[in-house]
Amino acid sequence: MHPQLPNVIFGPLVLHPSLGSTILGPSPNPDRSCPPQATLLELKILSVCRLAARFVPYPTHPLFPSDTLLPSASSYIRLVSIMADHAAPSRASSSEAGTAIATPHQNPDKTKDTTSQTSEPSQDDAPADVQAIREKNDLVKTNSEKQREGEHDLEPRDDGKIVLSERAGYLATGYSYPTWRKWAILCVIFAVQVSMNFNTSVYPNAVTGVAEKYGVSEPAARVGQMIFLVAYAFGCEFWAPWSEEIGRWPVLQISLFLVNIWQVLAALAPNYGSLIVARFLGGLFTAGGSVTLGMVADMWEPDEQQFAVAFVVLSSVGGTSVGPFIGGFIQAYLKVEWNFWVQLIFGGAVQLVHFVLVPETRSTILLDREAKRRRKNGEKNIYGPNEVRTDRFSMREIGKYWLRPFEMFVREPIVLFLSLLSGFSDMLIFIFLESFQLVYKQWGFSTVQVGLAFIPINLGYLLGYLIFIPRFIWERKRRVRDPDALKPEARLWLLLYLVPLETLGLFGFAWTSLGPPRVHWIAPMIFSTMIAIANYSIYMSTIDYMIAAYGPYSASATGGNALARDFLAGVSAMYATPLYNRLGLEWASTLLAFLAIIVAIPVYVFYVKGPQIRERSKFAQSLADDRKANGGRRTDQDEKAERGETYKNKNK
Repeated sequence: MHPQLPNVIFGPLVLHPSLGSTILGPSPNPDRSCPPQATLLELKILSVCRLAARFVPYPTHPLFPSDTLLPSASSYIRLVSIMADHAAPSRASSSEAGTAIATPHQNPDKTKDTTSQTSEPSQDDAPADVQAIREKNDLVKTNSEKQREGEHDLEPRDDGKIVLSERAGYLATGYSYPTWRKWAILCVIFAVQVSMNFNTSVYPNAVTGVAEKYGVSEPAARVGQMIFLVAYAFGCEFWAPWSEEIGRWPVLQISLFLVNIWQVLAALAPNYGSLIVARFLGGLFTAGGSVTLGMVADMWEPDEQQFAVAFVVLSSVGGTSVGPFIGGFIQAYLKVEWNFWVQLIFGGAVQLVHFVLVPETRSTILLDREAKRRRKNGEKNIYGPNEVRTDRFSMREIGKYWLRPFEMFVREPIVLFLSLLSGFSDMLIFIFLESFQLVYKQWGFSTVQVGLAFIPINLGYLLGYLIFIPRFIWERKRRVRDPDALKPEARLWLLLYLVPLETLGLFGFAWTSLGPPRVHWIAPMIFSTMIAIANYSIYMSTIDYMIAAYGPYSASATGGNALARDFLAGVSAMYATPLYNRLGLEWASTLLAFLAIIVAIPVYVFYVKGPQIRERSKFAQSLADDRKANGGRRTDQDEKAERGETYKNKNK
């Protein structure tokens, strides 16, 4: 028996590989002999039996005590691959001899071939079906294997230059980082994203102080909130192409530095006009989710991004609700200027941590560095992807990149309707920033206590994040077994059950806002938690679905999503308080609940009709064949799409 492969039980069958034969026989007799042929049909039967007996323990078998489950899918794939490597030579020899008993591999001179017995069989000896499993299940390959595969694809261009691709330079990219390093980087990015969204949500606590300091009305003071969010919506799109061209690290550093500078101007503003200018510039120079989500794409393959995306989404929504929590203390105990000084302190701290701990992750930048290193070591014709581009800083190309999110927002039904749903949901949170003061003052809440009333919203966000984890684990296992098993619409499945929480939460919040003595103050907080769960789920699912549906164009698709969220949230700052004052606390939230029903309908439509809708989308279909052939990994077409180049269908 080969030392790497003990007898392994898969359901009612025993896989007993050896150098000379592959035995499939009934459990638990490992000595029973069977024909050495391991056909595709037998492998499929083996897989079915494994799935059927997945959670059945075998306490009598020495390899599987009673508390041990069957091997994972990735272990199964590796076992089958190794089995095929050692079984293939024997199948060939036994079929030639016409016998079911395996014979030693011999050379034509009938002499003992020591080389064939001592050397490891090549992957070419594996059956076609097992080789297909290896190629398709990219998730079980090592980083070195991925790079070796890519280096085989390197071909010189007409000018003799060899462009280093992500596959050929895999070990130099963020994809090859160990898991602990990826998550260490992501934790810093979490703090960066929280600080950016904190700047958007802490300002409502300064409205009264700004109105008093500069002698303007409170509606006029709210312009500072509105203009920051609207500028933020366009700022995210402004920074995105630059992060692709010059790298994530310098863009985030420049963005954080400039935002911090404008906080100083806001704190020291001599008049109201200066404050509005500072808020506008602060929003415009905020890089936001376009860069942080881009860093996720830099380090995780498309089919492995869900856990990281969920974490970044949590930082985005969490920053929105942390603002009023801290803002309550600032409003109660400090002068209005400290609203901006605290933003500066927070932003400066995360900028310093980012400067020290976070490396560059953009693959094209890292490949340029790797190409320079290789040329220095003697590989004269190796160049990075940016080194061979002549239109790198062309305003025409950058303009294409800037305009594509708006084009997709208008022309793609998936982007349009899911972005409106996501924007509406985010708008509700900013309406809450204005309405909580009106609602909870009925129970005599102080300014600090109103800020503490946002804790249930943070709890709802955390619960929403945790709810998605089991689903991600299940989807990952399915993709390991078969990368094509799940359509993009599968990523909306959980949202089908969570999006109604928004409507239910709004109705509940509306009719528990009546105040004492009819209702206890805990009741609207419970419904606020439900709304927060739905808000997180909507943001997460729409982002996740767009990543799966649009592939390399997902940056533009999610850019449209972010544009809708921030723009609608900014506009809501102007009408939230008048809405509640004119309609009353109950009817204003009831109106929003009915609107929530309408905007949630597309979720169910896309879940059912999504494949047909994507078939009519030039963006969603452009790279489907390339991604499928590449096992879900990024391809050269992904890089072209990110640079704004239009994909040409190969069949045309």
